Amino acid sequence: MSSPIINPLREGIANRISPEPCTLVIFGATGDLTHRKLIPALYNLAAEGALPPALTIIGFARREKTSEQFRKELEESTRKFSRTPLNEELWAQFASSIIYHQSPFDQAEGYTTLAKQMDEADRSRGTAGNRLYYLAVAPDQFPVILSHLRESGLSTANPGSWARVIVEKPFGKDLKSAQLLNTLVSEVFPECDTYRIDHYLGKETAQNIMVMRFANSIFESLWDSNHISHVQITAVEPLGVEGRAGYYDTSGAMRDMIQNHLLQLLTLTAMEPPTSLSADAIRDEKVKVLRSLRPLRGDDVFKHVVRAQYTAGLINGQPVPGYREAEGVPKDSTTETFVALQVNIDNWRWAGVPFFIRTAKRMPKGGTEIAITFKSVPPVLFNRSGEGLDENVLVIRIQPDEGISLRMSAKMPGSSLRIEPVKMDFHYGTSFGKATPEAYERLLLDAMSGDATLFARRDEVEEAWAFVDGIEEAWKTRSDDLAFHTAGSWGPAEAADLAARHGVTWRRM
Repeated sequence: MSSPIINPLREGIANRISPEPCTLVIFGATGDLTHRKLIPALYNLAAEGALPPALTIIGFARREKTSEQFRKELEESTRKFSRTPLNEELWAQFASSIIYHQSPFDQAEGYTTLAKQMDEADRSRGTAGNRLYYLAVAPDQFPVILSHLRESGLSTANPGSWARVIVEKPFGKDLKSAQLLNTLVSEVFPECDTYRIDHYLGKETAQNIMVMRFANSIFESLWDSNHISHVQITAVEPLGVEGRAGYYDTSGAMRDMIQNHLLQLLTLTAMEPPTSLSADAIRDEKVKVLRSLRPLRGDDVFKHVVRAQYTAGLINGQPVPGYREAEGVPKDSTTETFVALQVNIDNWRWAGVPFFIRTAKRMPKGGTEIAITFKSVPPVLFNRSGEGLDENVLVIRIQPDEGISLRMSAKMPGSSLRIEPVKMDFHYGTSFGKATPEAYERLLLDAMSGDATLFARRDEVEEAWAFVDGIEEAWKTRSDDLAFHTAGSWGPAEAADLAARHGVTWRRM
């Protein structure tokens, strides 16, 4: 069993403990995630000298190929997707740590030979018996892989070593399936060695939410219902389903984005100060936020939630088909590609403050942000004329162009008194003189270090599903609430009406 070591949110305050040498086994190594994200992330970490020298990567997959073929394929994909240019000499050194292991997931012999490869890595490379298993496969493969890891003894670490598992989302499709999955994982790995990955939490700005709130006195003292009017959390993109119709049409925007990414951002925004920076102290506070969400059930769903689908339209001047016209999508699909909801957090800090959450495909622009709008100044002095001043808005940009901006009012130069909104802007890309790492870089490094702060805990996942299930259940009772909007627009009129009932206008990215 391993124990948390240090928290990344301490960066700049305390030194980070280096990740430990280990063997990283990627199940589903020939898949898209490995080629587009995992190996480029590991290569960038290697380029920065952040990886333990003894790290050994074993790609476990069903297709027949040699290690040399596997490394060649990874080189091509890393050249394409890495955030830093590929250095031939560095790649050759990094690739020497990669091994391909061909086996069906349900074949016991494959795990026996895997064990021998890892033992050999321990002897020849000094990986110290530490194992990190990454399940980059579809959820229906989890049971068979976990079962074989347990039966082969690979899930049990030797004394002085550790064995951990990283589980990719989706963590189930509802509360019941999430509980089953969590039970299945817990029978093989203890919770402290289970890392449920949500890549949004690995983004620098998401990590910076806590630093901004709790390391700057000016923000936290204003962070409540006395000063904040409302909060908008938005994640939208101009893309369609892009070949994911098979998955997306059974999931929809609510399960694909709200249940995980956006509720996680909500908890970081609304949580109370944790008692420490330990992983569990932080996750305890996040769970309290989820438990404080006012449930949406029955008719309340149709008052507080808008779902919609995009129809054919224009993105960047180019025609795009509607959702139901996409390959693999049923012509009568009622799956939502747009969701907007207004939620309430029933606790002392946030009583009366509406939170608006929105996600959508085929929007005019893409981006993810949290916008905190502060209350207006009283109608005296500069606000006396009744024209109103723009409210102060603090925007935390998660992607792209990670950073933070604050809108405030200022007098325009000149002899007359004219007040205009201006913006103070902080950009991660230019403020620290170094490139912002990809989310997977941080998360992989954390898993090797034994720091679970940026990974979802079991009760977080289940509380989020409990909230979302109430909405999904109401949607099953009728479909006439499904709205439509043209691709390239900012969503249906119903979403604008939802915000307008609270005197709010949705932000345009």
